[in-house]
Amino acid sequence: MRFDFTTPIDRHGHDSLAVDGLQDGSGFAPAAPKEGFDSIPMWVADMGFATAPSVTAAMRARLEHPIFGYYEPSEAYYEAIIAWQRNQNGVRDLRPEHIGYQNGVLGGVVSALGVLCSKGDNVLVHAPTYVGFTHAVGNAGYHLVHSPLVLDDAGVWRMDFANMERLIRKHRIHAAIFCSPHNPCGRAWERWEIERAMEVFQRNDVFVVSDEIWSDLVLDGHLHTPTQSVSDWARDHVVALYAPSKTFNLAGLVGSYSIVYDRWLRERLEKGSSLSHYNAQNVLSMHALLGAYSDEGAAWTRELREVLSQNAAYVYEWVTSRYAGVQMARAEATYVLLLDCREWCEKHGVSNDELVRRGWDMGVTWHDGRMFECPWCVRLNVALPFSQIQDACQRMDRYVFCA
Repeated sequence: MRFDFTTPIDRHGHDSLAVDGLQDGSGFAPAAPKEGFDSIPMWVADMGFATAPSVTAAMRARLEHPIFGYYEPSEAYYEAIIAWQRNQNGVRDLRPEHIGYQNGVLGGVVSALGVLCSKGDNVLVHAPTYVGFTHAVGNAGYHLVHSPLVLDDAGVWRMDFANMERLIRKHRIHAAIFCSPHNPCGRAWERWEIERAMEVFQRNDVFVVSDEIWSDLVLDGHLHTPTQSVSDWARDHVVALYAPSKTFNLAGLVGSYSIVYDRWLRERLEKGSSLSHYNAQNVLSMHALLGAYSDEGAAWTRELREVLSQNAAYVYEWVTSRYAGVQMARAEATYVLLLDCREWCEKHGVSNDELVRRGWDMGVTWHDGRMFECPWCVRLNVALPFSQIQDACQRMDRYVFCA
């Protein structure tokens, strides 16, 4: 490979929540491992890989100029996004006026809901549910209504369209959050699935906020279908949110963008986002995106997808061939895997708390699935050098699923 995805990088003391944020296990963060075990960071959804060289090169070039005053996003910024969406997702009609800046996808979700909802309104979302939605939407004064995804006979997570419609009507819902690809279930929705979901929303006058931050990280040849592309209605009623942060490991720089085609909706979102004066882009974030959305960044992304596909497949085969009672879907996108351990725990008399603690004690610092509306599950980040993936699997074998 042209780029290095194999060398472990010591992140301690370098602004890393994943390795320096371990606590006593009583809150959001996992507990530190027992003495004698190092921590394999598999909880926070960032990667153990260095970002693309084109990103640091672009930032380094900007740092050569010593003034960082007020500025406006450059034409090159918009051109880079338009080219990236065209080359990655087949989007042909995107123009600069359709693109808006957001301080993170979660900030964009809240800003969009501020336009589409009244405080106290109900908002539809699928479960399992990304914990960031739970916190951000709840803190902003809205109530999430969860429509469960269902594993079909082939072990693929599917939307329950009838359930979605029942919940929308029962709770008088007029806004939904759509996660595509889905975190934490790892689905790259097929076009027909998105079409069916949008038909449900259209029938019930539901606007959609589509989180597509994982769109670049589709695995094993799967494709991402932009939500706005499936119908004329979707084009005009969906706020789509993207960012280079997951793809290029740039969460600490902060910087996302919205795509909104309908002028009325776009102007409302721009106005709502502007009122607090917080929604201003960092100049280095802009230059990081320019480096990311380049030819070299695209080549790096292609290799990254290969590595993530191999890591996810290795963990899937390891878990499903060894641990009867642990259910797992094959990841189609993202680098987070969801392990449903209910049957295994019940068979072996292991509690939910004990299962989670077994991993933490031995340095497999995974995420407790209860945070994702998925009891008896753990979420596992596999965006690490393969040697660490192997180490984690061996620890699971010796210390976790060893009853």
